[in-house]
Amino acid sequence: MNLFILGIESSCDDTSAAVVNNNVLLSNVIANQDIHKNYGGVVPEYASRAHQISIVPVIDEALQKANVQKNQLSAIAFTRGPGLLGSLLVGTSFAKAMSLALATTLVEVDHLQAHILSHFIVEQGEEKLLPQFPYLCLIVSGGHTRIILVKSYYSFEVIGNTIDDAAGEAFDKAAKILGLPYPGGQMIDMNAKSGDPLKYSFPEPKIGDLDFSFSGLKTSFLYFVRDNLRKNPDFIQQNLADLSASIQQTIVSVLVKKLKQASLQTGIRQIAISGGVSANSALRNALLNEKDTMNWSLFLPKAVFSTDNAAMVAVAGYYKFLNNEFADQHSTPYTRSNMP
Repeated sequence: MNLFILGIESSCDDTSAAVVNNNVLLSNVIANQDIHKNYGGVVPEYASRAHQISIVPVIDEALQKANVQKNQLSAIAFTRGPGLLGSLLVGTSFAKAMSLALATTLVEVDHLQAHILSHFIVEQGEEKLLPQFPYLCLIVSGGHTRIILVKSYYSFEVIGNTIDDAAGEAFDKAAKILGLPYPGGQMIDMNAKSGDPLKYSFPEPKIGDLDFSFSGLKTSFLYFVRDNLRKNPDFIQQNLADLSASIQQTIVSVLVKKLKQASLQTGIRQIAISGGVSANSALRNALLNEKDTMNWSLFLPKAVFSTDNAAMVAVAGYYKFLNNEFADQHSTPYTRSNMP
């Protein structure tokens, strides 16, 4: 079956559209919203307004780059949730309207499942090793930190979850404490490259089984920096690289230990990561260092597929199409994941 799927992603502050031919990527266009840098984080109202401005030109460009006409589309896949409600409404409403106008099949996609299936994106001319089922996927982003047992394209089980804050949120909070601009996680990673990750130590949360917690670490880092600033007003400026490297090391250590524990408990050696924090260089290096020791087949996404993008939505839509999982005009966005 030769299918052309248009993917639409609008869950947060990136407007993206992509076209796949089966699971082969033909185009992937992303419009970023720089306005949020002025506020140190995403402003939901501004994000939804920017999506309304960008969605038509982004989809048009994706179709042109793919050299695919609208009437060739087999289906339109869109992110139904989780995410910001106003942002999701823009993508959902446009996808439904376009589907109705073209009499084209509609497919709704869970944002987290799209991240998981991003490893099945194949670029044109690329020979790529794909994960074998079952595999473990660590989803790590600003809103989510979960370990997922992926049994098939259609079967997912959450075996580890954060009980409070996500790892990406801990990165962003640490960056804000250090006075770094948005996006904070990337700035921590950049500054950490010249720092000593063992210069300062912070307590790792003691949470049972495979779950995560980062709220206590955020508080510990806040108090540590605050107390040292009282002694030395230039403490952050003089130790920025070491502070960045040390907090990054702690977060990464927590993530890797839990993933190793999940692998040992399940006996699964097929390991993948996804989500915005999967682009973090320290996390990638730590997993690569564990790869041979743990006898892992390790799957790390390209940077463009780790952040929010429509390519993963289109590929997830392709597999849902094959399984006859279709949506209709009654589909409405949700802000929390429906993943079991």
